[in-house]
Amino acid sequence: MAQPPSSSILHITIITLTCHFFLLTHATKNPDFHPLLAFKIASDTSNKLTSWNITTDLCTWYGVSCLRNRVSRLVLEDLDLHGSVEPLTSLTQLRVLSLKRNSFNGPIPNLSNLTSLRLLFLSYNNFSGEFPESLTSLTRLYRLDLSHNNISGEIPVNVNSLSRLLTLRLDGNQIEGHIPNINLSNLQDFNVSGNILSGRIPELLSGFPDSSFTQNPSLCGKPLQKCKDVPALASSLVPLPSSSGSMPGNKSHGNGGPRMGTLVLITIILGDVLVLAIVSLLLYCYFWRNHSNKMEERKEAESNSKSIEGENQKMVYIGQQGLDKGNKMVFFEGAKRFELEDLLRASAEMLGKGTLGTVYKAVLDDGSVVAVKRLKEVQIGGKKEFEQRMEVLGKLRHSNIVCLKAYYFARDEKLLVFDYMVNGSLFWLLHGNRGPGRTPLDWTTRLKIASGAAKGVSFIHNHNNNLTHGNIKSTNILIDVSGNAHVADFGLSIFTTPSNRRSNGYRAPESSDGRKQSQKSDVYAFGVLLMEILTGKCPSAVDGGTEVELPKWVQSVVREEWTAEVFDLELMRYKDAEEDMVTLLQIALTCTAILPDQRPKISHVVKRIEELRDVASCHDTLDSVYDSPSLSDDATGAGGAIH
Repeated sequence: MAQPPSSSILHITIITLTCHFFLLTHATKNPDFHPLLAFKIASDTSNKLTSWNITTDLCTWYGVSCLRNRVSRLVLEDLDLHGSVEPLTSLTQLRVLSLKRNSFNGPIPNLSNLTSLRLLFLSYNNFSGEFPESLTSLTRLYRLDLSHNNISGEIPVNVNSLSRLLTLRLDGNQIEGHIPNINLSNLQDFNVSGNILSGRIPELLSGFPDSSFTQNPSLCGKPLQKCKDVPALASSLVPLPSSSGSMPGNKSHGNGGPRMGTLVLITIILGDVLVLAIVSLLLYCYFWRNHSNKMEERKEAESNSKSIEGENQKMVYIGQQGLDKGNKMVFFEGAKRFELEDLLRASAEMLGKGTLGTVYKAVLDDGSVVAVKRLKEVQIGGKKEFEQRMEVLGKLRHSNIVCLKAYYFARDEKLLVFDYMVNGSLFWLLHGNRGPGRTPLDWTTRLKIASGAAKGVSFIHNHNNNLTHGNIKSTNILIDVSGNAHVADFGLSIFTTPSNRRSNGYRAPESSDGRKQSQKSDVYAFGVLLMEILTGKCPSAVDGGTEVELPKWVQSVVREEWTAEVFDLELMRYKDAEEDMVTLLQIALTCTAILPDQRPKISHVVKRIEELRDVASCHDTLDSVYDSPSLSDDATGAGGAIH
């Protein structure tokens, strides 16, 4: 085989060197490049980080994630790295830093430059020195884990400045002194066991389990053993001399002693009688009040049962018509089975009405709760068409959708049975009780709901290229007891007339002429949903007394460069999250592009929102970061409503 001429070899060499030069130039332009390279040189003597080289983009390096071309997450665990982490203090956009189970040593350096840090995990290393004061300036921290190191000194009082902290783990160190009065209202995970702490456990921390404080021999107080205090009332038990200098029992008063004893006895008897009378009166009032309350509750229950009975009788009547024709409930795999009669005699509560019909909360005899949707204003060609659609929808199972458990079909009655969601809908959480006493829906919870809803819609789209949701809106995003979003009412739009397929505020421009729903129109509706989450406004917003669709209102405000005016007033207290809000707003604007081809796929939307959350590949479960006081086991409003 002939060898290439020397000029060709030289040409190839020059091209290769030029490419390497451009790659190196591009890499070194990133301000995070040199700190990461310095960290590798100092800490990775075993060359575990083989992908960290100058010929590749640092955002593709092992353990590195970027946001807007800056390092936002660095997760390097179990890699036998050692030395100091000082070079990492220049990564000013870092949000997550996890260096668990390595061999780093020496004092923890000054991390005050990492002002964006949310999660810091340095456990199972050999860090020494005192608790670093610089950490108390990182006010965005949610998780702080310094456990199982050699940290000494005392816990600083100004750890209270970390007001967002959910996790504080200092167990397995050499920390001494007293535990300060840590007053962090959001703290969920606290552990200082295995140190040299002493004194009384502060009352604000006494609610944590004893495992949070064990292996501190000189620590006492709830939940550990009681502290051994000197009885404060001991002196009151010692007899004192009388004013005349006589001791008790002195007979110098002659007959005064016995007379005084009789008076005391009479006083005690009268006191006992009085106390008994008061107690009897209180018990009488208590039992009478309970009896009255029970009577009122019974009357109210009877009244409610009468109002519900009418609705239930209608269901029984129509259902019996179907039963006479041999129709039965059809259950999907994994669903708990019950008879139609069980459903018809269950106590029912109407949750809401939508374009497809009415939704009820039904409590069965065994105590289980389901949501039942009665389809009304629908156009169904026949039983076969209906059953085919139900078979498609019934097979869909995902943690972010409301699963169809069963259905019932008759000529005059069509019922769908779903899981019941106790925290109601996103609509209620955003718009319910906007007056005094409302608990605002916080930013992290809104972002969590947006992420879950996007994942649910993405699953529906990816399951079948032709499957669409067709009715995305805030009343169809339901929230479970853990605050997770579940997409409801999907795939039913084929049974509706074009005019009723979607609420006007969510309708894509191309759907207004009656064209068939598409996945692109779903993306438009989801963009409106994101705007609703960000603005706190309904899809048809009011601007200067005139009703205008939310996308147009948002675009007009952004066009005038008043972006901050877009956001819900309840979000204004999260000043440090404003950049993230703007990013989510940009995603929403992209979704609501006029031309369908300019809208992204929902899978791309999921990716961008997950990047925004920046917790996708953390090894720790971070969902509790996004828990909101707005979510409860007994939420007010239309719980589990599917409209």
